[in-house]
Amino acid sequence: MGGDVFQETTCGVSVRVEPAFVDSESDPETGRYVWSYAVDVENQTQEPVQLLSRYWRITDAAGVTQEVRGQGVVGQQPVIAPGESFSYSSAAPLHAPSGLMHGHYEMARLHSGDRIKVNIPAFALDCPYSQPLAN
Repeated sequence: MGGDVFQETTCGVSVRVEPAFVDSESDPETGRYVWSYAVDVENQTQEPVQLLSRYWRITDAAGVTQEVRGQGVVGQQPVIAPGESFSYSSAAPLHAPSGLMHGHYEMARLHSGDRIKVNIPAFALDCPYSQPLAN
């Protein structure tokens, strides 16, 4: 995608996000701004982990906040082996030309059964028609 990359590691699980403005699906005249984001979740631990659920908090430049909760990601609850990663892409529409997203995944360590909360780094959604919220 060639844009900014945001990364955070929690409990040995690294989450990397690369957002991109989707001009072809956006319509600034009607207040529709769409971003895609590519996510890579890498297991840097010594035991398999399973991504069970997600939580996203999306705040646009007008201060409107959406919260998204659900099972897994893109219809899956992937098991990620030690040293492996799982990648997926999704999208987020907003009614303002910029915003911020962040959240977390609930994951389980498969050998110990421990549950862990893995942070998703905060990342900016800045379209070409607005001033950047974050650099």
